Amino acid sequence: MVRLSPIRPPEAQILPALIERARLTLAEAKIANAAGRALITDCRAGDSGLAAKFLQQFGLGTREGVAVLALAEAFLRVPDATTAAALIGDKLGDRDWASHRGKAGSTLIDSAGVALALTGSLLDQDGHKSALLGLMERAGEPFVRKAVAAAMALVGNQFVLGRTIDEAQRKAKPFTKAGFRYSFDMLGEGARTAADAERNLVSYTAAIAAIGKGQKGREGLTLRDNISVKLSAIHPRFEVFQAARCIPELIAAMLPLCEAAARAGIGLTVDAEESERLEMSLDVIEALAAAPTLGGWDGLGLAVQAYQKRARSVVAWADALGARTGRRMFVRLVKGAYWDSEIKHAQERGLSDFPVFTRKPATDLSYLACARDMLAAQHLYPAFATHNARTVASITAMAGDRRDFEFQRLHGMGTGLYDRMVAEDGYACRIYAPVGGHKELLAYLVRRLLENGANSSFVNLLADQSVAMEDLLADPEALLGDVGAAASGIVKPGELFGARRNSAGHDLNDLPTLAALDAGIDAALAKPLTPLADTKVEAVEAMLAAARRAAPSWRATPVEERAAALERLADAIEADHAAYYALLISEAGKTLADAEGEVREAVDFCRYYAAEARRLMATPTALPGPTGEDNRHSLVGRGLFLCIAPWNFPLAIFIGQVAAALAAGNTVIAKPAPQTPLIAALVVAAAHKAGIPKNVLHLATGGADIGAALVGDTRVDGVAFTGSTAAAKSIARGLLDDPKRPLVSLIAETGGINAMIVDSTALPEQVADDVVTSAFRSAGQRCSALRLLCLQEDVADAMIAMIKGAMAELVIGNPRVRATDVGPVIDAAAKARLDGWIALHQGRVIARCEVPAGNYVAPTMIRLNNVADLDREVFGPILHIVTWKAGQLDTLLDAIDATGFGLTMGVHSRIGRVAAQVEARANVGNLYVNRSMIGAIVGSQPFGGERLSGTGPKAGGPYYLPRFCVERTVSIDTTSAGGNAALLAEA
Repeated sequence: MVRLSPIRPPEAQILPALIERARLTLAEAKIANAAGRALITDCRAGDSGLAAKFLQQFGLGTREGVAVLALAEAFLRVPDATTAAALIGDKLGDRDWASHRGKAGSTLIDSAGVALALTGSLLDQDGHKSALLGLMERAGEPFVRKAVAAAMALVGNQFVLGRTIDEAQRKAKPFTKAGFRYSFDMLGEGARTAADAERNLVSYTAAIAAIGKGQKGREGLTLRDNISVKLSAIHPRFEVFQAARCIPELIAAMLPLCEAAARAGIGLTVDAEESERLEMSLDVIEALAAAPTLGGWDGLGLAVQAYQKRARSVVAWADALGARTGRRMFVRLVKGAYWDSEIKHAQERGLSDFPVFTRKPATDLSYLACARDMLAAQHLYPAFATHNARTVASITAMAGDRRDFEFQRLHGMGTGLYDRMVAEDGYACRIYAPVGGHKELLAYLVRRLLENGANSSFVNLLADQSVAMEDLLADPEALLGDVGAAASGIVKPGELFGARRNSAGHDLNDLPTLAALDAGIDAALAKPLTPLADTKVEAVEAMLAAARRAAPSWRATPVEERAAALERLADAIEADHAAYYALLISEAGKTLADAEGEVREAVDFCRYYAAEARRLMATPTALPGPTGEDNRHSLVGRGLFLCIAPWNFPLAIFIGQVAAALAAGNTVIAKPAPQTPLIAALVVAAAHKAGIPKNVLHLATGGADIGAALVGDTRVDGVAFTGSTAAAKSIARGLLDDPKRPLVSLIAETGGINAMIVDSTALPEQVADDVVTSAFRSAGQRCSALRLLCLQEDVADAMIAMIKGAMAELVIGNPRVRATDVGPVIDAAAKARLDGWIALHQGRVIARCEVPAGNYVAPTMIRLNNVADLDREVFGPILHIVTWKAGQLDTLLDAIDATGFGLTMGVHSRIGRVAAQVEARANVGNLYVNRSMIGAIVGSQPFGGERLSGTGPKAGGPYYLPRFCVERTVSIDTTSAGGNAALLAEA
C-alpha cells in the first residue's frame, strides 16, 4: 500500500519548511498585493453569487443563519405535516428575521427572508408551534409549510446546480459560454448499503455519458467538463479495517467508470475524504493509473486537502505517479472539508496529535506551499480551488505568465472573484457543481457550508465592508506568528481533561501502527496460558482475615501515596497494552477496536479516581460555625470492599471498581466473572507491582459459591457489583439476612431495555450508523447497547431498509481478524439463551445475518407490536423495533418508562424541543442525542442507571468515590482552654 510521511507530526516541526516554501519573493509579493487589491475591489463591486449573498444575508454568526441552515438540513426529508410544523416552530420561532431583510441585494434571496419572517411571526412568543398547527388544521395544503418549502427550495438552488445531470448541464450553459468549465459532483452521503453503492455507480455512469455528449467542439481534456467521484459513495465499507476487501472492489468498480470517462474524452477526479482514508484512496488511484486500458488518458485526478499535514507529500506522490505511468495527473488543491471532525476524532481517540493544522494561517501556508510544488511539478495539471482573493493573487504571482493550470470555485460562490480573470486575463476556472435532489444533498452540503462559511473565512470577511483591504490581504505568515503557539480553544488529545492525562490511543487507521500492534498481540498470544484455578472456599477465610487486618493501615496511608500507586498502574497498563489486547481478544472475544477502547477506559478510571481522591480526601474541609469552634469534615474508607465484576468488561469495569475502592482507602477483594479470570489476574499483578500491597488487594476467582461466601461474610463493609438486576437483588437480600450485621453499602450497576427514539427529521445515514454501532458492536454485550429502536412510522420502512443493508455488510467471525465487526458471545450458555429468544420470535424476525460455527449469535432484527412486548433485557446482538405515530412522543415515553429500566436512551431528531422533551420525561441515567449510545467516557459521560438499572452513583462521575467512604465530622471548642484568644484580640 501507499506510504506517506507521518500523519500526525507536531505543527512546530513542519511549519518552518512550509513557511519557507510558501513565502513570496519581494517581486511576487508586490505583484500579489496589486492583484489582490484588484480582485477584492471586483468582488465587492460585482456579483458575488447567490450562495455568497445567502451567507451575507443569513450570517452563520447569527441565530437566524444557524436556524436557516438547520431547517434546510432537515425540512425536505420530513414527510408528515405534524413533524414539519414542529421543526418549523423549533427553528423559526423567536428569531429576528426582519433584521435580515434586504441585506443580500438580491430580490430572490430576500424573498426567502420574507417567507421565513412571515412564518416566524405566526408563532407564539416562545416559538412554540401551536398557532402554526392551527393554521395547518384549517388549510388543506398549509400555506405556512408552502412558504417554508419555497424558502428551502431557494436555499437548495443556491448550492445545488441541478436535480439531474441534464438539468445541471442546461443551467451551466450561461457560464460555459462565458468561458467557465464544470466539474459535476453527483454527491451526497456515503453508501451504507450495497444497494446504495450500486445506485451511485449507475448515477455516475449515466452522468459520464451525459457529460461526454455535451462536450462537442471543446478540444482537450482540460477545456472540457469533468466529473468528481467519492469512493465512499460506491462502497459501503470504505474503511481501513476492511481494506483487504474494499480496495480491490473499489478498483474493480472504478475502472469501468474511468474507462467510460476516457472514451467520453472527459476527466474524472477522485474527491478527498477524511484523513484515515487517504492512503486507501491513493492505493485505488495508483492501480487505476497503472491500468493498461487507461494508457494515454490524462483525465485521472485526485483532490488534495491542504489542511492535512501530509498534503505536500501527497502532491509529491502524485507527481511521481504521473512520471511512473507516463501521464499528467489532474490535482485539485482544496483547503479541506472535514476539519472539525478530524479534530474531534483525534481528541476522542487519545491520539498523539492532529492530522490537520489547528490554525487557519497554517492551512493557508500549507496551501501556498503545495501550490508552489504543483506549479513546479512536471507531471501534474494543477487546479487551485479557493475563494480567497489573497490566495488567488499569490498563485498568479508564483505562476507569472503561465496559464497551464486552472482555478476552481463552488457553484454560487466566487463569481466576482473569477469573472474578469476568465474574461480578460486568460485564466481558466472550473465550477465545482453538486448535482442531485435537494432532499439527498442538503444535509451533506449544509455541513460543508458551515465550514466554508465560518466567521473567520474569507467569504464572510469579504462581505463585511468594515473589514479593511489590508486585513483581507494579510500575509498568513504574519498572522501565524509563533510556529509553536497553540491554537486558541483547541486542546491536544492528551490534554483533553486538564491535569488528568487522557489515556493514549493508537491510530487504528494507520497501517504501520496496526502492524506494530499486530506484532505485539501475536507475541502475547504465542505465550502459553496457564489456566487459573478457582479460589477454594476454605481460602476465602484467610483472604478475608488478611484484608481486614490491612484495612486500618491502608486507610491511614496518605492519599497522595494511594493516588500515585493508581497512576503507576495506569501507566503500566498503557505500557503493556499488547498483553491486555491479547487476553481481551482470546478470553473475552473482543475485537481489536473494542479491546483498545476497554484498555483506555481502564487507564482513565485509574487516573480519574486518583485525581478524585486528591480532590476530595487529601485534607479535611473546614465548615462554618460560631466563633470559638473549629468544624471539619472528611471522607475515609469504609474498610473492606468486595468488588464483583462482569465478563463483558472484564478489565475496565473490574479495575474501575477496584481503583475507586483503593483510592478511597479500602482494602479490596476483587472477584472477576468465572469466564474471564486471566484478565483480572494480569491487572491485579500489575497493581501489586505498582505499589498496591498484596494484603490490600486480593483476587478471588470462581463461581457463585465464592461470591456467596464473600457476600455473606460480615467483615465485608461494602459491595460494588455490575451484572444482572436479578443478581443485584440477590446480593442485596444477602447483605440484609443477618440481623446483627451493620447496613452495608451496595453499589450496583445493572441492565437495561435501552431505547432509541427516531423521528422523521433524523438523517437516515446517521441513524443507520448509530443503530448498527449501538446494537451490534461487542456482539451487543454492553450494558448500554441498543435493545429497542422506536421509529416514527412515517419513515420506518426506509430506515429499516437502510439498517438491513448495513447489517448485511457486517463481518462476523474470529475477533483476532482485523476485519471482524462482530465476534462471539461469551459462552455456549449465552448463545443458547439468545438463540432461544430468536426462535421464540421467529415469525417476527425481519433481518438476520449469517454466522460461522461456534459461539456466534446472528445479528438479528425483530419487529414487535409494542414496547411492552420486550419485557426483559436481551443481552446480545438482537435489535427490536417498534413504530410510533407523529405527535405521540409522550405516549411512547410512558411505554418505555413502564418497563421499569432506566440505563441509557438515544434520540435522533433535528428538533431541539424533542430532545428537551425526552430529557425532561425520560427516567434514564444516560441520554444520547444524535449520536451512538455506547462508549461513555470517564469523567466526561459518567455512566450508570436508575430504578431497575442500578443504585448509582455513576461510575466515572463526581459522586462515585464518596460512596466508598464514610463521612466524619470533628468539632472542637477552641474556647475550652482559657477563652477565645482570637476573638478577644478583635475587641
